[in-house]
Amino acid sequence: MATWVLSECGLRPLPRLYSNPRTRISSSPIPNSIRIAPTSSKIFRPNSSVSRDRRWALKVSAPVDVQFVEEDEKINVGESEFNPGAPPPFTLADIRAAIPKHCWVKNPWKSMSYVLRDVVVVFGLAAAAAYFNNMVVWPLYWVAQGTMFWALFVLGHDCGHGSFSNNAKLNSVVGHLLHSSILVPYHGWRISHRTHHQNHGHVENDESWHPLSEKIYRSLDTATRMLRFTLPFPMLAYPFYLWGRSPGKKGSHFHPESDLFLPNEKKDVITSTVCWTAMAALLVGLSFVIGPLQVLKLYGIPYLGFVMWLDLVTYLHHHGHEDKLPWYRGKEWSYLRGGLTTLDRDYGWINNIHHDIGTHVIHHLFPQIPHYNLIEATEAAKPVLGEYYREPKKSWPIPFHLLGVVANSMKKDHYVSDEGDVVYYQTDPTL
Repeated sequence: MATWVLSECGLRPLPRLYSNPRTRISSSPIPNSIRIAPTSSKIFRPNSSVSRDRRWALKVSAPVDVQFVEEDEKINVGESEFNPGAPPPFTLADIRAAIPKHCWVKNPWKSMSYVLRDVVVVFGLAAAAAYFNNMVVWPLYWVAQGTMFWALFVLGHDCGHGSFSNNAKLNSVVGHLLHSSILVPYHGWRISHRTHHQNHGHVENDESWHPLSEKIYRSLDTATRMLRFTLPFPMLAYPFYLWGRSPGKKGSHFHPESDLFLPNEKKDVITSTVCWTAMAALLVGLSFVIGPLQVLKLYGIPYLGFVMWLDLVTYLHHHGHEDKLPWYRGKEWSYLRGGLTTLDRDYGWINNIHHDIGTHVIHHLFPQIPHYNLIEATEAAKPVLGEYYREPKKSWPIPFHLLGVVANSMKKDHYVSDEGDVVYYQTDPTL
């Protein structure tokens, strides 16, 4: 549709200078002779609220800002390719202003209702599987229960971010119960995940699924490289990451002296490690009561399913786009630019089950927003983000297409250069 501006004579169509004034940034420097007027700081927001239904299509056709350029200063950059590594023409404050205020409100009762829902489903599935106890039901149970363990993790993840409620003690208690039940050390993970959010997109400082530098990659033995980049092994990496972190980094999520943690966080880490140990002891005790095979079927195999979900989802949020996305070092990195390299994903029927964690871009920029407001916040922010927001491919009810995305990424995204402040994944053709 035509874009309109106010002039002294009334409404008139604005000459089409280029296709998207907010996001089409030329990757080449702009000559000094070209002067572009500053944009308005006002952000357009639709009045109507966004439905909870997953609607990925852009609902706002008006531009976020209008740039006024003199007739003799017209430039044609419409044919320039979008450069994802260029600094964005908006700020974090611009995005924040576009998100409705009610999206920031944390409702502990609503959050607890999701916990109750998931816990009831988990115990219901276990009871049904134990009752029927046949090889037709067990595989269905393992897939369903592994997915529900992953859903429990996401709710504990909200506790870790403080988006579950404004009560720190409630967050800690619920977080420990949820995460310990699936063998995750709550505080150990919470602190390292905070590091991930604060440094996402930085080659050296990011914490999880960060790229290997070429030097570290070349130092790995052949077996380690194969395990890291050959499915399904990367999708089983999470327990090993908790114990020993990623290649090139040292420490453990269980050890209070790890360099992951500050001195004043040691008590928290010890508390989480004790809770994790208590859950492990409970599972050992159950194996004496109902038998190790039954514990394996009821808990062990679903736990592996949960690990695969966690590794799959967290990997896809930072890898696998059809266009390569940048990683940063030095002065080129910023919290905003790093967060803008995250990706939203559509998981079909699983979206609601795992609490819309696929709406990941806004979550990464503003982890304080509760999961049940992420879709609305994303829709409100998309006009500001422009091409820096990458619309996810619509999924079938079961997101089988994402398996191909992961496999393709594992074939291509191996390491980044040891030098350079804006770098992209490179491929080892011998792997």
